[in-house]
Amino acid sequence: MVSLTERTRQSWLPLFVLGVGMSMIIIDATIVNVAVPAIMADVGLAATDVEWVNSIYSLSFAALLIPLSRMGDARGRRRTFAIGLIVFLAASMLAAAAGSGALLIGARVLQGVGASMVVPMTLAIINALYTGPRRTVAFAVWGSIIGGMAALGPLLGGWVVTDFGWRWAFWVNLPIGLLVLLGTVKVPESKDPGAGGADVPGVLLSVLGTSALVFGLIEGQRYGWFTPTGDPGPAWPFDGLSPIPFAFGLATLSLAAFVLVERARARAGRPVVLDLSLFAIPSFRYGGAAAMIITLGEFGLILVLPLFLQAAIGFTAFTAGLIIASLAAGTFLAGGIVPKLPLTPRLIVRLGLTLEAAAAIAIGLAVSPSLGPWTLAPWLVTYGVGVGFASAQLPNVMLADVPAHQSGVASGLQSTIRQLGAAIGIAVLGSVLVTGLGAAMADRLPDEPALGQAVRESGGAAIAGIRNPAQHAAAVAAAADATRRVTVVTGIVLFAGVGATLLLPDTGGRRRKEE
Repeated sequence: MVSLTERTRQSWLPLFVLGVGMSMIIIDATIVNVAVPAIMADVGLAATDVEWVNSIYSLSFAALLIPLSRMGDARGRRRTFAIGLIVFLAASMLAAAAGSGALLIGARVLQGVGASMVVPMTLAIINALYTGPRRTVAFAVWGSIIGGMAALGPLLGGWVVTDFGWRWAFWVNLPIGLLVLLGTVKVPESKDPGAGGADVPGVLLSVLGTSALVFGLIEGQRYGWFTPTGDPGPAWPFDGLSPIPFAFGLATLSLAAFVLVERARARAGRPVVLDLSLFAIPSFRYGGAAAMIITLGEFGLILVLPLFLQAAIGFTAFTAGLIIASLAAGTFLAGGIVPKLPLTPRLIVRLGLTLEAAAAIAIGLAVSPSLGPWTLAPWLVTYGVGVGFASAQLPNVMLADVPAHQSGVASGLQSTIRQLGAAIGIAVLGSVLVTGLGAAMADRLPDEPALGQAVRESGGAAIAGIRNPAQHAAAVAAAADATRRVTVVTGIVLFAGVGATLLLPDTGGRRRKEE
């Protein structure tokens, strides 16, 4: 007779509940992208504000993943998953009702807090619940959701924005989240009795360091990288010097201090927020590098393409979302193929990153002012297949050699790495876009500096409002140049990720230690 615990282990229902919950979180990281023009017009956001609406979610998500993962290990993973859902849904209601950019950004911070409880718990529960071949399938499903839902967000966002308005991009979370919350009764509870203990200095230093880093990357365009190009406010005491170098300096000092504090606490046997010994495991270390590069490229790409397709080419939000959804189609296709491939996880990850890099460069070469609605679709499908291959097997590769008692914190850390990659990708590639727009507008319309500034500061959204045909054509060509630059840079970064996979050990089909 099969026990209740064994029946639960053999059931795919918990994976379905966890997958739908994580889908909502991942979609929300990208659903806002196609709503950006509508939000900018309604709330009055500048380009850097838009970057904050996107990256602050990933930043707060990443900054709290590790401490909240440890809390989940100690107090119950299912319980933490449910609390995270409640926080996320409350923040979604605040975002939907936001009347200003500041309130919207604040609501996105709270959404990130809820997400930081949900996502690592899904991987930790899956890792504890499924074994053997079922774990391979579960990881493939998990990876496909990560990549596919990130690309499906723009389609859902385009439909919602076109038919109902941008606020429904947040209201739509409520019915989905409530159903998932009810479904958590079917998810078994699990804990790590050895987890627990507070590391207040580690939490504070990690949050301060990552926040300062992303602030510098995002606001460099507004305030200037060294010499000030914008007004930092009356409280800024250093005339002639931008606050950005100070932000990077604070980030460097805080993160260096964070590493030193964590090492000292680990040697003393005290609780740490980050177990640095995990990076001594080659599969985890190099897999983490590949994971960051994947999310850096994917989220940066999904930030710039919807802006270009809507503002420059003139597609509706729904059409732009449908085009981007080609990426999701490729990712879900890959999810079904991965378990059947006669390749080791390392080779699947390498193949995926290679496909992503080649497709990103092909997308860049295809971008033009006369872009057709489906010109990019084949390359986006190819990119999606690459995302599916790489994302589906990275958790397997990263956790293959991690001891069982460290699996909870390792799951949270790999999610942190992904979210930091997303935040940095949005910031870096957003800066590449804005810089490219400014340079291209100056080249094409040198006698219209005010127009060039408006296009640059809006991230290209102002192009739709240009009535002069010659100026509009020049602005569209400038946007094509800037978008092309972003996608080619993305391809180069992803090829660097292929290099990281060359350092991955061949885990083959090995199961986790101490399983």
